Amino acid sequence: MPRVSVIITTFNRRRFLKEALASVLAQDYRDKEIIVIDDGSTDGSRAETAGLPVRYVWKENAGISSARNAGLDIARGDYIAFLDVDDLWKKKKLSVQMDVMERTGIPLTYTDEIWMRNGERLNQKLRHRKYSGEIFERCLPLCIISPSSAVIHRGVIDAVGPFDESLPVCEDYDMWLRITSRYPVTFIEEKLIIKRGGHSDQLSRAYDGMDRFRIASIVKILEGGTLSPGQVRKAIAELRTKCRIYAGGAIKRGKKDEGEHYLDLASAYGEEMIPAQ
Repeated sequence: MPRVSVIITTFNRRRFLKEALASVLAQDYRDKEIIVIDDGSTDGSRAETAGLPVRYVWKENAGISSARNAGLDIARGDYIAFLDVDDLWKKKKLSVQMDVMERTGIPLTYTDEIWMRNGERLNQKLRHRKYSGEIFERCLPLCIISPSSAVIHRGVIDAVGPFDESLPVCEDYDMWLRITSRYPVTFIEEKLIIKRGGHSDQLSRAYDGMDRFRIASIVKILEGGTLSPGQVRKAIAELRTKCRIYAGGAIKRGKKDEGEHYLDLASAYGEEMIPAQ
C-alpha cells in the first residue's frame, strides 16, 4: 500500500496537466500513488496520462469538491496530498513534509509557496502570512493554506468529513476551519510549490462576493457545536465583520435585500451569543 496518495483534480485543463504530473513524478519521495480525477473534461486530458504510473478516473462534472472527494474515495494512502492542476511541486516537497510528519506526529503540514501570475512572480502580502500550531483564529479571515501545499493524515479527513460539495468555491477554507479547530498544524518555511494564477478560467473569477461562501462556512461550524468557547468568540467576531462588509458592498451595488439579509445575520450572532471569558 502506498504511504501517500496524491490527488490531482482537473477540468478542461489539459494544457497544465502534463507539467503537474511531471512535477509529482519527479518527487524524490517514492512511496506514493498518483490519482488523476478528471471532472468531466472534453479536451482530451486523458491522453496526458498515457503510459504513466497514474490512476486516471473520468467522472461527470460536479465541481472541485466532488472531484477531490472522488479521489478520497479511492485513495489507499495513510496520507493525502492534493495538487491543483495549474500548480507545480518542487522536487523535495513530499520528502520534506513526510520527514516532518513522521518525526513529530503532526497530522497536517503545509509549505510556503512561490506565486506566479501571467508569468511574473508576485510578492505575498502581510495578510497571507502563515503560521504553525493552533491556527484556527488565523484561518478565519482568509484561506492561508493552499491545498496544493498540504499533506494531511487520512485519519484527520475521516474525522472532520470530506469537502463540502455545496460550496462551489472556498471549499478549502471550509475544510481548513474544520481541521484547524481540532488539530495543530506545522508550517514549513520552504517554498516547495509554485502557484500559477491569472488564468481566465480560474474559479475565483467565476463568483463575485466570495466572502458569502466563507460566511456560510463560519455559520456551519458555529452551528456544529464543536468549537471551544474561545473559538466561538473568534468565529462570531469574524462572522459579524464579514457580514457587515459584505452587506455594505451589496447595498452599494443596489442589492438592498441581500445587504439586509447579511446585516440581519450579523445581528443574529450578537454580543449575547459570545461565551464569557
